[in-house]
Amino acid sequence: MFKLEVPDLKIGIVSDTHGDLRTCRRVWEKCFGDAQLVIHAGDVLYHGPRNPIAEGYDPAGLAEFLNACPVPLLVARGNCDADVDRLVLQYPLPPFLFMQFGGLRIMVEHGDGSGLDRQYMVDTGRKYGVHLFITGHTHQRMLEKVEEVVILNPGSPSLPKGDGKPSVALLERGRLRVLDVLTGETLAEMDLGPAAM
Repeated sequence: MFKLEVPDLKIGIVSDTHGDLRTCRRVWEKCFGDAQLVIHAGDVLYHGPRNPIAEGYDPAGLAEFLNACPVPLLVARGNCDADVDRLVLQYPLPPFLFMQFGGLRIMVEHGDGSGLDRQYMVDTGRKYGVHLFITGHTHQRMLEKVEEVVILNPGSPSLPKGDGKPSVALLERGRLRVLDVLTGETLAEMDLGPAAM
């Protein structure tokens, strides 16, 4: 079996921020401070009609904060992301992202609709030779390997479900970790492969 070489790059991964500026500031300060790239799996600004409003809800402020992000930010459109969000965010909002860094292939899709089905993620991942499939939508963190595809849902730092721990993920030197935003505790982790030097 071949070993995947991943780039020596620190990538912050977040989803379902739902307009929560206060929490996003904490995430960037405590978790993403030295990240070289940030991936957002959707539901960026609007809280959505089925969600409560987060305490730090300030979608206009969050748009301004993200537009000033000092590193590249890649965003996949979520079901709560509207056309009007494109007017305030300086980032495209495609329905999915596909990227490759060295030998590492990543696909990002918010996860509403067919994207919630594990078999869909595995089949799509296999079709495109994806090593890491990132999803969001459920606000519940998940990190597992199904066949040869690692599936990650970083959870939500703003409106977490499940055990209620707000979370994001970091990919650094081939190690994928899901972190509690408040404590910095590692909630789940997995090696993807050795970092390329």
